[in-house]
Amino acid sequence: MKMADGGFRPAYNVQFASDTTSGAIAGVAVDNSGSDMGKMAPMSEALGEHYGQRPGEHLAAGGYAKLDDIKALAEAGVTACVPVPTPRDKTRDPHAPQHADAPAIADWRERMGTEQAREIYPGRFTKSGRRLRNVAMPRRAIAGCGSSWCAASIRSATSPCGTV
Repeated sequence: MKMADGGFRPAYNVQFASDTTSGAIAGVAVDNSGSDMGKMAPMSEALGEHYGQRPGEHLAAGGYAKLDDIKALAEAGVTACVPVPTPRDKTRDPHAPQHADAPAIADWRERMGTEQAREIYPGRFTKSGRRLRNVAMPRRAIAGCGSSWCAASIRSATSPCGTV
């Protein structure tokens, strides 16, 4: 996986979906992609398959803002609360819909510019989210992504919010 220093090393990108109120871990995903973009829709779909329904809102950091995911979530009845990326054209309002936007994307842009979105968005990091954000898992021989998923799941299940 490509690292921040520009080099490549064996690594995994672990995604946790947690409840913003209780901090309970609801989903875990592991891959070797260095980007979080494109991870919202698959996690939402997995939560729906596992629990029989998707959450009504999906709160995520800015690195998850992929338009296809936001559109897919909207089509599934899930409200995406993800910051709108800063446009290259600094004179353009990022929250103003663009003429090529699908209706779901235009709604998302406008919604994220509201005061209500600014109040909701900080809730994406609960106690567990803050503590799990950059958790270093113990170094051990792990063969394959499936084994890493098991290790991440065990780590999340056995680490109370206050001790991760």
